[in-house]
Amino acid sequence: MTDGQRAAEQPTGLRERKKRRTRDALLHAALELFTTQGYEETTVDEIVDAVDVSQRTFFRYFASKEETTFAVQEMVESRFLSELRRRPATESPFEAMRSAVLCAWNSIGEAIEELVTVELHMRTYRMIESTPSLLAAHLRRSIDLENQIAEVIAAREGLDIETDPRPRVAVAAFSGVMRVTGQLWGQGRDTSVDSLRTLTEIYLDHLGAALVGNWHAPVERTAETPHTSAG
Repeated sequence: MTDGQRAAEQPTGLRERKKRRTRDALLHAALELFTTQGYEETTVDEIVDAVDVSQRTFFRYFASKEETTFAVQEMVESRFLSELRRRPATESPFEAMRSAVLCAWNSIGEAIEELVTVELHMRTYRMIESTPSLLAAHLRRSIDLENQIAEVIAAREGLDIETDPRPRVAVAAFSGVMRVTGQLWGQGRDTSVDSLRTLTEIYLDHLGAALVGNWHAPVERTAETPHTSAG
């Protein structure tokens, strides 16, 4: 590489790093404001004032306040889908989804920390759950994600998703477990990614038994009292 080439590439690298820092600062400021004073109560003006940039700069990186709210979740979902597409064909659909989500969580904590603290991510999750407009958006996003996962599973298995219900059924069961573990994690005291990964693994491992197992607790037998009749 010539000196001229290095000089030409360096400004580009600096610009990209500056753009990344600006985007990350806007995201962090937005989530802090949303979780401390409320999503509906926070304006874009307040977000840009906190970072000392213009509204035009904000909309260069985010289409709306809602997009900032789900930015970290979008990253997590993309990481999961990438892992799922890389799972070996020898794994069953459920094994592939389970392995993909656990592999994603092995490295996702560091990726989240590059954007926001895990504690702020948890506060954001709780804020979404308690804000009707965001909860509705979260449910819409979940449906879209389930459709994407089902399409990946169908492609892996060589199935027609329009005529074979199994990919959607499997994904619905998997997604239900993921929603439960997310809610439990959000209500807990341990905000670490490790705690979420452990909780996810435990609940996924109970899915099969929950669907086909016998839930009846064994009846405890007691010694029968001899029957005597009054004479």
